[in-house]
Amino acid sequence: MQRIRVATIDSGVNPTHPHVQPIAGGIGVVAEGFDTCYTDLLGHGTAVAGAIREKAPLVNIYAVKIFDRSLATSGSILFRALDWCLDQEFDFINLSLGTRNDSYRKEFQHRIKRAQLMNSRIVAAYEDQGQPVFPGHLEGVVGVVLNDECPRENCIEQYRNGRIVYGAAGYPRSIPGLPANRNLQGVSFAVANVTGFLSNLASK
Repeated sequence: MQRIRVATIDSGVNPTHPHVQPIAGGIGVVAEGFDTCYTDLLGHGTAVAGAIREKAPLVNIYAVKIFDRSLATSGSILFRALDWCLDQEFDFINLSLGTRNDSYRKEFQHRIKRAQLMNSRIVAAYEDQGQPVFPGHLEGVVGVVLNDECPRENCIEQYRNGRIVYGAAGYPRSIPGLPANRNLQGVSFAVANVTGFLSNLASK
């Protein structure tokens, strides 16, 4: 049986981090095109990948780096990253990010339709601080919301506006000696936790 393949579009990954190993590969996406470097300089993408690895130990994780020195990028880089992931036919594409910019709606919808045709699942935040964000708010995407009552060991189905979304805790994998409230947190990690759950289920 072929392993499930998961792409994480984020700040890259530290491939030697014990929460993540092993990494199947990766790529950097830059304004000029692509780069072979996907090393994480921020820690965010590594924490995302670690949360996925915790829930899905047997999947192949690939790092797709779009953030470098800060958690900010351009629409063109994000769409180039999505196109690359779709070209590679990943089973899951983790987007621990989102935008409130409605002008990107059609660009996302085009790629969501393509993902559906190839049975690739895009997992993204449905909302952030109560506000809808794209692409997670769009039909065809696995939408994720924060649920503070949900333990990290689980995720639950919820309904928002007549649609099923997934609720999950907004914490990455714990770090020994570091209180949870001092660790990274937010809907980004709820998305990663759901990707981990779903990709693990698909790998069985």
